[in-house]
This record gives sequence, structure tokens and C-alpha cells, in this order.
Amino acid sequence: MEIAGYIASLLIGVSLGLIGGGGSILTVPTMVYLFGVDAVVATVYSLLVVGTTSAVGSLSYFRKGLVHTRTALVFGIPSLFAVFLTRSYVLPAIPFTIMNIGDFTVTKSIVLLLLFAILMILASYSMIKKRATQSMEMNTQRQNTYLMILIQGIAVGIVTGFVGAGGGFLIIPVLVNVVRLEMKQAIGTSLFIISLNSLFGFALTARHDTINWTFLIKILALSIIGVVVGSFLSKFINGNKLKRGFGWFVLVMGVYIILKETVFK
Repeated sequence: MEIAGYIASLLIGVSLGLIGGGGSILTVPTMVYLFGVDAVVATVYSLLVVGTTSAVGSLSYFRKGLVHTRTALVFGIPSLFAVFLTRSYVLPAIPFTIMNIGDFTVTKSIVLLLLFAILMILASYSMIKKRATQSMEMNTQRQNTYLMILIQGIAVGIVTGFVGAGGGFLIIPVLVNVVRLEMKQAIGTSLFIISLNSLFGFALTARHDTINWTFLIKILALSIIGVVVGSFLSKFINGNKLKRGFGWFVLVMGVYIILKETVFK
């Protein structure tokens, strides 16, 4: 299972470099089901893996001028605030044992995995659906645009804080349809925002958790290698054609987690 976990870690990075996101959502399931890491600890590890790989992935976009820094800051500041509140106060306040339903005990780890599974299903929808060739026309005033960015930034921060996922499937539609960024610039800006949120979340939590650095560095190294490989392959392979297939895989994994943590527990 460990070998499968290391292969999955490499593929997570490849998918990030190839299709601009999505792969990081498999980080927590990989750590929980292939490496046997506790779900709460896995969200901590995921923050570093997702943050670092997203930062590496955003470098090429920075070099090409495809990161809209002003939007990233407007989006990122409320996100960081939400990450801080979630990781520092909300998550620690959740008890290990939440409730008992007959012989079934609902624990903090199960709740996090179920939330993560729901997130995977939502993310899979955004990958499976075909994007319209043209965005809908919007007559949004500037103040409403910033309000939408503020609200979405808080939502992404909560998602990142709870389950250690980047939330790119939430960020990109706002950047494209509200901010009206071109898709490549939206991806680059999204990766930058994800890296800020995730690394900030890890810095907050790492103080309170015992980190297995040897294990984490191995996963991190494989993911970074995967990003580099995926970025190279993206020159020859159309990532959009692979995105729908990957979306179906994420959907199946999300349903599997729900069934495993409830019906087959």
C-alpha cells in the first residue's frame, strides 16, 4: 500500500502540472487510505503538500505574467483570515467523539472525511461539465465584484482550513466569470492564492502537531517532481481532454469515501 501511496503522490503532482489543479484533492485520501495516516493529521500534511506544489506550479505562470497579483491579494486576505479562524478556533473546538448512533460512533476524523468526500463530489462536477465557450455577460458593478471576491475568499479559506484542500474549483469560476480573467491567468492566480492559504494554514497548525518530517518530505518531493513532469507534458498533451476523465475518477473516489466511512465502516 505504501508503494501505491508514493505512486499516487507522484500522480497528484503530475495532474496539477498537467491540468492546472484537481490532483491536490486526492492528497488527504491518499494519506488516509494508502498510508494509514489519521484524517486530522492528514489535513495538516495536505496543507504543506498542496501549498508547496501549488507554489511550484505557479512559478511558470509568474514568469509569463499570468498571475493577477491585485486580485490575488483581494481574494487572499479574507481567505487567510478564514483559514486562521478555522484552524485556530473552529477545528480544535470539535471533540474527538461527536455522537453515537447505535453501535456507530461518529468521530472527528469521520466528519472530516465525509466533508472531504462532499468537496470531492463538488469538485468533480466542475471538472466533468463542459465549460461554455463564452462566459455569460454580467453587468456587475465594481463594488459588487469585490463583494463576490470577498465572500468567495472567505468560503475558500474555510474549505482550506477544515480539510486541507486548495479549493481551486471554487476560485477559478469567480476569477473567470466575475473578475473576467482569461483562463490561463485565472489558473495562475488560483495556484498563487492556494499556495498562500495552504502554507499559512500549515504554519498555524504545525506548531501544535507532531510532524513526521521524513514521511512528509518524501511525499512533498514526489509531488514536486510530478508538477515538473506534468508541466513538461502539458506542452504536448491537451489537459482539458484529460480533465473530464479525471473528474469522473474524483467523483468515484468521493462516493467510495462516503460508503466506506458510513455503510462499510
